[in-house]
Amino acid sequence: MPRSLYGRAALILIVPIVTIQAVVSIVFIQRFYEDVTRQMTSGVVLELSYLMREIEAAPDLEAATRLIAPLQEPLVMKLTLPAPMHGQDRMAFFDLSGRAMIDTLRSGLQGISAIDLVSNKNIVRLWIATRFGALDVQFPRLRVAARNPHQLLVLMLVTGILMTIIAIMFLRNQLRPIKRLAHASEAFGKGRVIAFHPTGATEVRAAGAAFLSMRSKIERQIEQRTMMLSGVSHDLRTPLTRLKLGLAMLEDDTQDLERDVSDMEGLLDGFLDFARGDAGEVPVSTNPYALVQQAVANAHRADKQVEVSAVSAKGEVMLRPKAVLRAVENLIGNAVRYGDHALVTVILGERSLVIRVEDDGPGIPEARRDEALKPFARLEPARNQNKGPGVGLGLSIALDIARAHGGALRLGESEKMGGLQVDLILSR
Repeated sequence: MPRSLYGRAALILIVPIVTIQAVVSIVFIQRFYEDVTRQMTSGVVLELSYLMREIEAAPDLEAATRLIAPLQEPLVMKLTLPAPMHGQDRMAFFDLSGRAMIDTLRSGLQGISAIDLVSNKNIVRLWIATRFGALDVQFPRLRVAARNPHQLLVLMLVTGILMTIIAIMFLRNQLRPIKRLAHASEAFGKGRVIAFHPTGATEVRAAGAAFLSMRSKIERQIEQRTMMLSGVSHDLRTPLTRLKLGLAMLEDDTQDLERDVSDMEGLLDGFLDFARGDAGEVPVSTNPYALVQQAVANAHRADKQVEVSAVSAKGEVMLRPKAVLRAVENLIGNAVRYGDHALVTVILGERSLVIRVEDDGPGIPEARRDEALKPFARLEPARNQNKGPGVGLGLSIALDIARAHGGALRLGESEKMGGLQVDLILSR
């Protein structure tokens, strides 16, 4: 079965048409070509049987010749006695009525030596053995076959093809709104909003209107979440600033307090990144390898041991560069927080972009990987926090950005470094 809706619908249209054409053609050939031909040929057999009886009853050849001479015109036959004998039937392989005609003549007349339907397609010629020699009989084929019966088959075939083309064109017009809806849904799944107006049949319009309503609600929800968490983060920065100013004016040792304030700022930045996602950014054509190199360079400035490699990384991809950069930086930050070294690999395929981040840390057990992707997840028993605290949003932010690009985030075990392997998969 075809996988596309267009292919299946076209098959639903074409199969009944072809079936009807085949059934009608078989019945027509059987009833018309065979039965009618046998019936018309039987009349000729009666006439030839009468001639044979008269010829056999004649006393000599001259009498037989005088007997058949006046019968040629009323019987619409050309009779020659005696004539050279032929001993092989001749018929075209595509002559459907010729087979029934020959069978009827041979079964109704004795002594037929040969029947010729090829020398002249409009004439039936046969040779019958008599006691005076071979009788050469020629008569028009229209006496034993209908006039141009193939025209019905040709007309039926041409009409069927024409109606099939018209049906396919109509089907294509009906399926175009569904394809536009699928394209708009796929684009929205990849984080792109394209213009869409519901058209087509009533059911398709209803589905399109439901999609627009759903898209609007999702966009409004994302906007509200971003505004709420941004406002909270902004409001909390004001007292943090006053705390930092107050700590700076104190003469006592305030290093622990300052470190706590810095940690709080880091937490707020994490909340804001999670809330921001990729809101407001438009996808542009971007070189993924250059983008990853920028993230690695930022990690190097922070004295982080990170390497980058590329596998089939030539080409550009439509993505939101700031959001993807933020996701890669979060993955690198997680890798060097729980390990000593990180390796970033860029794999650009025909249908997807994979940015792989590997580390030499303790990794995450397979049973807890789904839990690690949830917001604010902290898996302390599995991953030691030797390089500073985290808010548990790094993987969640990367997952949201991957889903916004029609992709996914996959966790596994690194074969090269022995720690965690995170694949950021973005659809092209």
